Amino acid sequence: MSVSHQNSTDENLRQAVLLALKTDAHTAGLCLRVGVLNGIAHLGGDVPALPIWERAAEVTAGVPGIRGVVNRIAAPGAPSPGRIINLDLHRECRR
Repeated sequence: MSVSHQNSTDENLRQAVLLALKTDAHTAGLCLRVGVLNGIAHLGGDVPALPIWERAAEVTAGVPGIRGVVNRIAAPGAPSPGRIINLDLHRECRR
């Protein structure tokens, strides 16, 4: 895969995440930063409550093509330093 194709795919995913967050009733209107690299979404910003922090990650993970979410959103009660990494790489472990 070429670098320009990869960047284009990541930018398309970023736009899809932004749209999903904008259209979700719980995350609409939030000012969150979103970046995508190699299909992994990185979220940043501040939210007022832990359920919204969780919802932002859920909405992002639900976007087709997103392989994982790095949640660096700050919220009361969120893990310090506000960073959780969830990857769904669909790998099988073999010994």
